[in-house]
Amino acid sequence: MTNSVIKVENLGKKYIIGHKGVGNYKTFREQMLKHGHNFYSRTKKMLTGQQVLDGEEVEEFWALKNLNFEINQGDRIGIIGKNGAGKSTLLKILSRITEPTTGKVFTKGRIASLLEVGTGFHPELTGRENIFLNGAIMGMGRAEIKRKFDEIVDFSGVEKFLDTPVKRYSSGMYVRLAFSVAAHLEPEILIVDEVLAVGDAEFQKKCLGKMQDVSNSEGRTVLFVSHNMPAIAKLCNTAILLRAGEFIKMDNAGDIIQDYMLSVSASNSDIDSTIKVRSNKVKLLAINIQQNNTNRTDVDIARPVSIEIVYEVLEDNTICTPSIVLKDNFDVEIFASFNSPSASSSIDKYYGVPLQRGIYNSSITIPANFLNDNTYFVDIYLSRFLQEIFTYAEKAVLFNGIDSGEMSKEYHNKWLGVVRPKFDWNTKKSN
Repeated sequence: MTNSVIKVENLGKKYIIGHKGVGNYKTFREQMLKHGHNFYSRTKKMLTGQQVLDGEEVEEFWALKNLNFEINQGDRIGIIGKNGAGKSTLLKILSRITEPTTGKVFTKGRIASLLEVGTGFHPELTGRENIFLNGAIMGMGRAEIKRKFDEIVDFSGVEKFLDTPVKRYSSGMYVRLAFSVAAHLEPEILIVDEVLAVGDAEFQKKCLGKMQDVSNSEGRTVLFVSHNMPAIAKLCNTAILLRAGEFIKMDNAGDIIQDYMLSVSASNSDIDSTIKVRSNKVKLLAINIQQNNTNRTDVDIARPVSIEIVYEVLEDNTICTPSIVLKDNFDVEIFASFNSPSASSSIDKYYGVPLQRGIYNSSITIPANFLNDNTYFVDIYLSRFLQEIFTYAEKAVLFNGIDSGEMSKEYHNKWLGVVRPKFDWNTKKSN
């Protein structure tokens, strides 16, 4: 396409990894032979220009395998995946920092990258000098950098330390100045890794707003890697899902986020893999999502939904407080609930009372017309007043809130929001 700015074809990146041998060298002669062989091997590789590795065994590791995709001008692309999925390797190749092993990458326009704290900065130079250095690296003239200089300094908020060597900056100050330089020197493609997480919440919000501006109003392309799903959802219109170095899918950001969250969460039948045990006093047995007294994974959001926790007390006189955290498919915590003393004084006679050995179940009911049309995850905690945690399970169970059609008569489309409560409105004439 004529407006394509990045095109990736059959991209792959291979690394050779060295491992220590498992042999047990018992004699001095064996040790000397081993070190002599290693010295000879390393010297030979250095003289022939081969990669020098520590270890006696080598392994091929493909960080990326056969990636194919295309990005158009003005797109805001989120790159999503677990640690080790190949996200940072991909950005380094796109930034021309690392060469691919296989395949080709075509880019059009200037690229500004913010991949690690301090990338492109010389520690002995001041903040002012590094602004001009970064601009020169990007191919910009001094006059062009001067024209943007005041905007860069104002956005970064480090004016007071502008003539201080950046080696004395905190990591947050590094990121503030580096992002400000990258965003204001008018690159056609802006690439930002998880490094923004170093900054405070106010600056992260400011950066997301700036990236939206350069994409919407100036037609530039943004590639953004983050484990913060709400930030991806807010900034990006499209996302790429990577898994173990392979391209899985490229689609609408909201759909990709949901696919990713589902992939990292256990299914209802796999709850045992999510349970973390800290004490043998209480054992978590099951978590059930119920509607009309039936266990379900799809629930009608126009009806009440119950979350039931089944657990076994293994030691007499144990005080156990069940609690839950409900999250949406962006990993946003919607609410937390536990048996509080005020709520349980007349309802739950077991709160604060030592329990004897046996199987118990505790449940809460989410009212009708509260949830949105979405996927939800439940974290479970069994503890003593939330102070001594016996066992817990994060994303132990998931369920889908389905709009049966009753609410959609009033909400004519899928309204955004983590919840969609139905309130009673009262309108009256003032005079």
